[in-house]
Amino acid sequence: MTDPVSTAEKLIEKDPWIAPYRDALIRRHEWIERVRQRLVGEKGSLADFASGHEYFGLHFRDGEWVFREWAPNAERICLIGQMTDWQEKEPFALERIDDQEGVWEVRLPADALSHNDLYRLRLYWPGGGGDRIPAYARRVVQDTHTKIFNAQVWAPEHPYEWRFWSGIERDEPALVYECHVGMATEDQKVGTYREFTENILPRIADAGYNTIQLMAIQEHPYYGSFGYQVSNFFAASSRYGTPDEFKELVDRAHELGLRVVMDIVHSHAVANEVEGLSRFDGTEYQYFHKGARGYHTAWSSRLFDYAKPQVLHFLLSNCRFWLDEYRIDGFRFDGVTSMLYHDHGLGKAFSSYDDYFGGNVDEDALVYLALANRLIHTVRPDAVTIAEDISGMPGLALPVSKGGIGFDYRFSMGVPDLWIKLTEKIEDEYWPMSQLWFELNNRRAEEKSISYVESHDQALVGDKTLIFRLMDKEMYHHMHVDDGNLIADRGIALHKMIRLITLTTAGNGYLNFMGNEFGHPEWIDFPREGNNWSHYYARRQWSLADHPELKYRFLKDFDRAMINLAREYQILKGPLERLLHEHSDDKVIAFFRGGLVFVFNFHPTKSYTDYGFEAPPGEYRILLDSDDAAFGGHDRIDRSISHSARPDPEDPRRAMLRLYLPSRTALVLEPI
Repeated sequence: MTDPVSTAEKLIEKDPWIAPYRDALIRRHEWIERVRQRLVGEKGSLADFASGHEYFGLHFRDGEWVFREWAPNAERICLIGQMTDWQEKEPFALERIDDQEGVWEVRLPADALSHNDLYRLRLYWPGGGGDRIPAYARRVVQDTHTKIFNAQVWAPEHPYEWRFWSGIERDEPALVYECHVGMATEDQKVGTYREFTENILPRIADAGYNTIQLMAIQEHPYYGSFGYQVSNFFAASSRYGTPDEFKELVDRAHELGLRVVMDIVHSHAVANEVEGLSRFDGTEYQYFHKGARGYHTAWSSRLFDYAKPQVLHFLLSNCRFWLDEYRIDGFRFDGVTSMLYHDHGLGKAFSSYDDYFGGNVDEDALVYLALANRLIHTVRPDAVTIAEDISGMPGLALPVSKGGIGFDYRFSMGVPDLWIKLTEKIEDEYWPMSQLWFELNNRRAEEKSISYVESHDQALVGDKTLIFRLMDKEMYHHMHVDDGNLIADRGIALHKMIRLITLTTAGNGYLNFMGNEFGHPEWIDFPREGNNWSHYYARRQWSLADHPELKYRFLKDFDRAMINLAREYQILKGPLERLLHEHSDDKVIAFFRGGLVFVFNFHPTKSYTDYGFEAPPGEYRILLDSDDAAFGGHDRIDRSISHSARPDPEDPRRAMLRLYLPSRTALVLEPI
């Protein structure tokens, strides 16, 4: 148990601007503790409480099948499926075993159900009824012809045998490769878990990343939603394969030393009724808020009522389920901003601390997030949690014991917005270096953060990837290694520099969406009516990066070099030590971190000879040169010579490092 007063003081100590909101902060943490005790009692634990997946749903226990469901408004429930010829039969009718809570149960002999049997529920409530997929269904499949979804019994004769527990240590900085299994294939189709395991995991490990962030794993009816419209929270999407094949994917990732983080969507749920939770027992308020508050108008989805103990039971059990059943190493919580605020943060600037402690904050959602983090870190102390939040809520990525909400990381979502602004609206000869430096480092120092140039959000139709902003149509015609097109050369040079400076100024982690490291030429557009249900843009063309005569390989090789440099020198484990030099007219930034000197000349035309700036004294050698011909550069630097930071004749107390800085070039130097 934590003391709300002391935890509030710890956060205020980190950020004195919060002091006027001390009382609100104390009340917030008192409420977290009160809800926890309400759920578990004086001696219980969140880990035990979050075991609904072992009670509800379908289980084979002690020689019989046991199925339970929570449906307080239901008057009658029956299991129907292949085993009943889709008819209601008395042995499959559920009995209400808890009138107060609304829990229903049926027990069936071992031969009543078989592996792969399809089933669903038929519910009746006052004034109506309908078919539903069980809320805790662990496998849900769609008929390829009728497009109808059903739950499926998954009880293979030989269950998957695990070989590895986890990939890497928890305190290892997150170098995240964001993935989508379905679009990871080059073929124009939905990719599979097995194909991802065999073809993509080795690529990620070879690229140097240590964490994969899997998108769209929870079952969702509409493929084009990118997994954000979840219908079945306990089911790994069957469109990619079987539960055992997903386990094999996680196991193989662990074998390769990769941490597996899953995108978990607890910010909202699909509005579908047969496949999803909406009006599950005939009421709109079973899992969700009643009335307008229960609907997200921008997303056309349902919003959970985080004040309900049964909803907390469902969501917390969902967190534990993925840790237990699939050995997931953590979660990226989607839509945290939408959860934290009653207006969902839509069109809001978050320019005042009042925004974080006023009446717009959904305290129930905040309590849920704090409890979810406590649960996850109790069940799996090595697990990591990441918050997708644009608001900058103070303490989000601090433990509750330090006045926070408990996430390990938060996304630096302003960084990709910065790059969009610079590359789309300002010619690079006018890029303001001071603003660039400020925005790259604009984060709460006490909280771990993950920076990125572009995630899947920036690659979706309606937006543009970085490479497309830099090159536009020229990249379709000028990516051969022998083609000296100026626009393509500019794009390749800036693509490398932008990614390197984002990585090396990041707080404690870095993220890349698959394929963007080599400048994938296409946006993401999932099959839909508007594109004749085509998979052409919902795939990754890995062959472009593998082709020896195309420039994509230069970007891939540079990305591998910079990621491996960050790992070898543990760049993200320590703080940014100091800015050495920043000059907006020259377009030069230099800084010192992890014992290395990083120098960037963003000027489009000016190369500087004998460019001097203050640096730690000593001899240096070049570790990484973005202008290296091996990375598609012009090879203007002699990397065999060393460079000295010598006392400044005008001020012997200062050591000056003087370098040749070609235009649009980044250098990394190591003391000898």
